[in-house]
Amino acid sequence: MPELNTIREAIDAIAAGEFVIVVDDEDRENEGDLIIAAECVTAENMAFMVKYTSGVVCCPITNERADALHLPLMVANNTEAMGTAFTVSVDVAEGTSTGISASDRSLTCKALADDNVAASGFARPGHIFPLRARAGGVLKRAGHTEAAVDLATMAGLSPAGVISEIVSEDGTMARLPELLEFAQLHDIPIISIADMIRYRNRHERLVDRFASARIPTQYGEFEAHIYRSALDEVEHVALVTSDFAPTDGPLVRVHSECLTGDALGSIRCDCGSQLDLAMELISQNGNGAIIYLRGHEGRGIGLGHKMRAYALQDEGLDTVDANVALGFPPDSREYGIGAQIIADLGIEQMRLLTNNPAKYGGLEGYNLKIVERVPLIGKESPENIRYLQTKEERMGHLMAASPKDNEEDSA
Repeated sequence: MPELNTIREAIDAIAAGEFVIVVDDEDRENEGDLIIAAECVTAENMAFMVKYTSGVVCCPITNERADALHLPLMVANNTEAMGTAFTVSVDVAEGTSTGISASDRSLTCKALADDNVAASGFARPGHIFPLRARAGGVLKRAGHTEAAVDLATMAGLSPAGVISEIVSEDGTMARLPELLEFAQLHDIPIISIADMIRYRNRHERLVDRFASARIPTQYGEFEAHIYRSALDEVEHVALVTSDFAPTDGPLVRVHSECLTGDALGSIRCDCGSQLDLAMELISQNGNGAIIYLRGHEGRGIGLGHKMRAYALQDEGLDTVDANVALGFPPDSREYGIGAQIIADLGIEQMRLLTNNPAKYGGLEGYNLKIVERVPLIGKESPENIRYLQTKEERMGHLMAASPKDNEEDSA
């Protein structure tokens, strides 16, 4: 079966005025959209799009462009399943007739991408549906709307795209196997939104270090650096030792915020004891850092949902099934921001304090070199023993030696 293309190949295709197919995941619509830059679309492109898609052609644009064109949302209360931000429909006023032809629709899309065309240049309603893309693109909302604007922007073009959903011959939405065949047949690059998210996380600077101060603790003195995420304005903390040497393989802990364990002393989890132990070990090591990621409460589901998950656990579910019962994956965390903080600190290679293979792999995926995994065994109690067993048995947490130790034992 054909494979997905690289994001770089997709950007090059968009820059050349060609189509790209973008697929999302099974947790959303699990469908593929034909996407092309709005400023490049031709009548021939539009005819091809209408032939192989639902024929509902949308034009994602930025909120700023939509505001400049006085394009309000189509409805005040959006109940569409994916929250797609449809505005009132439009046709460009000059050079078109009925507005429905491939030529007319391509002209309307090109006009939406052209900042020289003002609000008065459009008739409404029309035959093209502008969509308001979320600021921050796919990093804020993993949708085709944002993917189209991101691709055009990364290609150096006006931040506007043309999209429509690819359908099968019987009129049903095409799924991935068929989309891969379609892409190969028509020589169109095909990518996923998940890969776009990873690409942007790796290639764009998304954190800003804006404050630092000395922090004396019971484990010794640290320097605290505060980072603000450009995505959501959430502030994260990097605690580094006073003799921090980033190029000498420091001991690093990437710790997910846990209010109940870290601040309230809850023993339903081992988070608080892990944080204490990490600070102690890093202080003893003399060279290290703790990256404290906020917004990771309950493995990314938030404090309120975490309390609901606790209630379900009291009824018999384990920590994995409780999250799933609430409609969440077992683990919703992403480590891109943490990886960028580590890189900003100047760390080239590190010894990572973790039992979580997903965290190990998640950080290595951002081109960070991890030379050793150092286990971090928190305190067991009657309240958290089932939780710890679930992490080991169902989430693959490694509660013993590091991969390096295992390799040495088997040598």
